[in-house]
Amino acid sequence: MEHADRKYERGDYTMAFSEFAGPATRTFVLIHGIGMGRITFEEVAQVLSGMGKVIIPDLPGFGDSPEPGTAATIEASADLIKHFIDDEATGPVTLVGHSMGTQIVAELAHRHPQAIDTLVLIAPTINRHERSATKQAARMVQDLYGESPKVLVEGVVEYTKTSPLWFANKLRLMLDHRIEDICPEITTPTLVMRGETDHVCPRDWVQEVAAALPDSEYQEIPDRGHEAIIKSPEPVASMVLEFVARRAPKAPTSN
Repeated sequence: MEHADRKYERGDYTMAFSEFAGPATRTFVLIHGIGMGRITFEEVAQVLSGMGKVIIPDLPGFGDSPEPGTAATIEASADLIKHFIDDEATGPVTLVGHSMGTQIVAELAHRHPQAIDTLVLIAPTINRHERSATKQAARMVQDLYGESPKVLVEGVVEYTKTSPLWFANKLRLMLDHRIEDICPEITTPTLVMRGETDHVCPRDWVQEVAAALPDSEYQEIPDRGHEAIIKSPEPVASMVLEFVARRAPKAPTSN
């Protein structure tokens, strides 16, 4: 499916983003994880565009977006995405985050609940029981063992676009942020997902996140690891669409 590549600018931040045309009645906003970029969501976006417009930014310092002058905290990133939604979205918004992206979208839902009506957390980080850079790196290596060539190649290409210093700073900010502290205050209907074989996000941890959210559902993605959205768009895309169809508030009908 054809899509448009554009740029979004606000203050010191510039984000490259892709827009997939779809019905104007809903917008899906997809936020990638550390070291990755919008390309990881492109195939998922093609499926989601059947229900609404899809916009996918490269977060500052990743993909094709330049590094800003100062490190962007998780909270600052959430505020930036909120402005991005205000300026680019049409209709109600479903906000989807993967890995580090789950911290950003959860923070947005906590700080700006009026901006979205449904939330999706795919492989939420950081596991509070393994809050160290060395443990997270070891888990990632463990998860990538035996992955498909597509996942490995795409990961290498995206990681080479990010400077080591920027990556290290973002990882530090990820480790400082505690998603478990804000989950109890997020009232947005939320789908929490993990790959069945995800070593980065163990089942007990992800179920803990889901249980902390007042209005959530937990689902596992069969035969997928941490990079579930890269290997293929399905079944993740259909699982998201089904959740939104059931849980998004319905517009009132006129008599």
